Order: sequence, then structure tokens, then C-alpha cells
Amino acid sequence: MEHWTQPDQNTDSKNSSMKFLIVDDERDVEMLFRQKLRKEIRSGSIELEFAFSAMEALEMLDSKKPPEVMYIFSDINMPGMSGLELLDIVKSRYPQIKVSMISAYGDSDNYNRAIKSGAKQFFTKPIDFDSLKSELNAVISSNLDA
Repeated sequence: MEHWTQPDQNTDSKNSSMKFLIVDDERDVEMLFRQKLRKEIRSGSIELEFAFSAMEALEMLDSKKPPEVMYIFSDINMPGMSGLELLDIVKSRYPQIKVSMISAYGDSDNYNRAIKSGAKQFFTKPIDFDSLKSELNAVISSNLDA
């Protein structure tokens, strides 16, 4: 089942906002991200979309040519396709999209595999949203400079 989110209210800055895709099989993650990033969403600097499986994320990316998503935050441990498998596919199909991984387990195997496969960052749960916001701001700044 596909899960598409409504565009955020601030349509004036829609062209300048960056679209981020959060991929996690835990549905409460959507509410958490929306709450923690509400200021950035309201300002129109970012738009968030959510997929609750790696397959759903790929369907969302494949539905727009080129994909509108600039950055993906993906959980590693999900039923079906893992976040690491998603990372490999995204990096081969859409090398311009940056991907960071999220895991409840900070083990070195997942970390090393993620970084070796091209992940930009690796966040452990519970997510440090100050670090995540720093990453978002760096991405937004580098995109504005491009």
C-alpha cells in the first residue's frame, strides 16, 4: 500500500524547499520526524515524504523522472528488503540522491557496510535530532550553493 503525504502548507517556497524521504517500517517515526522538524517544515525549507518499506520507497522514486527526493534517511532493519539493500539500489540508479542510514543497533558491521556502500551519515536510534538537523542544514546549504 502506497503512502503519499500531502504537500506542506507553505506553497510560496515550494520551489526552494528540498524533499527528504524517510524510510522506516515503524509508522510512529512519521509523527516523530514531523514533530521534531516542524519549524523547518513550516518555514518551507524542507518537505518530508514517508515510505514504510524499501519497496515502497523505490516505487516513490521510480514514479517521478527524475525523482524529486534529494535525500533519503532509511532504517536498516526492515522486513523484506533491508535499508542496506535499498542503499545499494538507490546509489546505482540515482547516484545524485544522498542517503543516510538509521539503525537501532550501532554495530560496526552495519556502520562499515553503510559507509562503504555510499551512505553519507549513520544515525543510531534514538535519533539525535540536533545532529540530524545539522545534516539537513548542511545539505540545504550545499544545495543552495550549487
